[in-house]
Amino acid sequence: MNLSIIGSGSWGTALAKLFSVNFDSILLWTKNQSIANAINKNHTNPKYFPHILLPENIKATTDIDEAFLHGDMIIVVIPTQAIREVLGNLTDQKVEKPVISASKGIEIGTLKLTTQILSEILSIKDENIFALSGPSFAREVLEGLPTAVVLGGDICKGREIQKLLSTQNFRVYTNSDREGVEIGGAVKNVIAIATGISDGIGLGNNARASIITRGLNEMRKIAHLYSAKPETLYGLSGLGDLVLTATGDLSRNRKLGLLIGKGLSLKQALKEVGQVVEGLETVKAINQLQQKYNLELPISSTVYKVLYQGLKPIEAVKILMKRELKEEF
Repeated sequence: MNLSIIGSGSWGTALAKLFSVNFDSILLWTKNQSIANAINKNHTNPKYFPHILLPENIKATTDIDEAFLHGDMIIVVIPTQAIREVLGNLTDQKVEKPVISASKGIEIGTLKLTTQILSEILSIKDENIFALSGPSFAREVLEGLPTAVVLGGDICKGREIQKLLSTQNFRVYTNSDREGVEIGGAVKNVIAIATGISDGIGLGNNARASIITRGLNEMRKIAHLYSAKPETLYGLSGLGDLVLTATGDLSRNRKLGLLIGKGLSLKQALKEVGQVVEGLETVKAINQLQQKYNLELPISSTVYKVLYQGLKPIEAVKILMKRELKEEF
């Protein structure tokens, strides 16, 4: 059985190596010809984990049609805002195989989740669209450290995919609440930026724990808009991924916030991180959701103001702490 992975970033590369033991061959799509050449000739990804040798059954291509033809299953691991552009180039958009989104975000403008974008672009049955999410740093997956994630979508077909994707150190759970699985993966990135800013200023452990907890409440409000189940947010793709991304040193979103909290500009912080930070775009979509539905999302709103409206991090703290006192729920 063959697998295609659309996206050659750190997570796409990690998944390719992880699943190489379960599939006969894996084709990794990249828009970068030099990366494709390096993977095919040297079995390494020079941009992400250049010192990790990839198994020989992993190949790469820059042809999106070839990638979709190759795999009996497709995993999409490209930035959310690029999904429509990349997959819009498919010659044949009728897909009769499982397509799994491992991207995390909300599309700016349309406010669609990644699987909703896939459903709109592709001619595909709803039962063939899934979301894969959970607390999973790419580096730790590459190192073979124990990881548990959740596959959101049709339960019957999901059980088949669950078996195909699980390995000795990678445990996959199923959940019928696809939208809830996606909301957790998307919104936690914004809350992680907030905890990074807090840690960068030096506000301490109490503040970080408060941001995570109240951030989960904001996640719940957003999930309600997409008819997601609240209990999903207390699982791996919600609370699990939130805790990891908001506290772990390998988190790009937290690192960006940390650098901004220490006084770097957004441009300087992005250069220092050196990789895509999904929370930067997701916070724009959340800002649009907030305005459209008149939601009270103080943490997400404050992150947006710090990133894009010039609000100083220390002033952001004062604004949050001086808000009107109220009941917790």
